[in-house]
Amino acid sequence: MAAGAAAALTFLDQESRVRAGGIGSLQVPAPVTMDSFFFGCELSGHTRSFTFKVEEEDDAEHVLALTMLCLTEGAKDECNVVEVVARNHDHQEIAVPVANLKLSCQPMLSLDDFQLQPPVTFRLKSGSGPVRITGRHQIVTISNDLSEEESEEDGSEEEEAELCPILPAKKLGRRL
Repeated sequence: MAAGAAAALTFLDQESRVRAGGIGSLQVPAPVTMDSFFFGCELSGHTRSFTFKVEEEDDAEHVLALTMLCLTEGAKDECNVVEVVARNHDHQEIAVPVANLKLSCQPMLSLDDFQLQPPVTFRLKSGSGPVRITGRHQIVTISNDLSEEESEEDGSEEEEAELCPILPAKKLGRRL
């Protein structure tokens, strides 16, 4: 498993415990399901930008993990600069060039699961492409249904504990 994916799973594990109220307590974290789908788009002289976005009403966590950018059939030997427009930690929109591809010297670039939070816009800043962008759309869903059932079970166990108090241990007499 790649280091980025392991870090993402670790983050998701911590996130699920936070949502279930499990950090610092004995509660079991809510079940986390992770779905992964192929992602791909092509930028060219006809289509200079592509925006990846998800529905805002969706309660799931979405991550776009980019794996590769490459020039495809019909590309000219010119510089093709691909730029990503996304939001930074202060929720401000920023544009960052992520690749400069040229057919004769660097026709492809591996991004090793470069992770972005949607919405993300890809722009062909210079060149005519075509440039293919590939990756995975990961959807993480934290189920709250089971955590509610577990909390009800925990509540009944606490009631039982209150009904049966703990008695002090009996002292045994010493024999000489």
